[in-house]
Amino acid sequence: MNPEMLKGHLDAVVLSVVEGGAHYGYAIIKEIGQRSQGALTLPEGTIYPALHRLEKAGLIVSEWEQAPTGRKRRTYTLTDLGRRTLTERCDQWNSFANVITALLTKPRTATAL
Repeated sequence: MNPEMLKGHLDAVVLSVVEGGAHYGYAIIKEIGQRSQGALTLPEGTIYPALHRLEKAGLIVSEWEQAPTGRKRRTYTLTDLGRRTLTERCDQWNSFANVITALLTKPRTATAL
C-alpha cells in the first residue's frame, strides 16, 4: 500500500487504536499492523510525533507505567474530547469513502471534448 495514502488519516487511526484502552507507542504500531493485516507498517519515527500532536491537542493523555520487564514506558489513553473527535472523524471518513467509492465504481465512459 502506498504510505502517502495514510497522510491526513494517521491521527484518526491512532485514536481508533487508543480507544480500546491504554497502549504504549510500540503496541500501537503493532495493533495498526494487525488491524490492517500487514498493509500498514509504520516506523517508530512516524507514530511518536503523532502521539505528541494528539496529546498536545488534548485528544489523548499519557502516563508512565512500569512494564513487566521493569522498564518504564509511556501509555496513552483517549480523553472525552478524543472520543468525540474520533466519532466525528469516522463520520467524515465514511462520507468521504462513500463518495470516492461511488465515483470510482460507476461505469467510466469517454466524454467528448
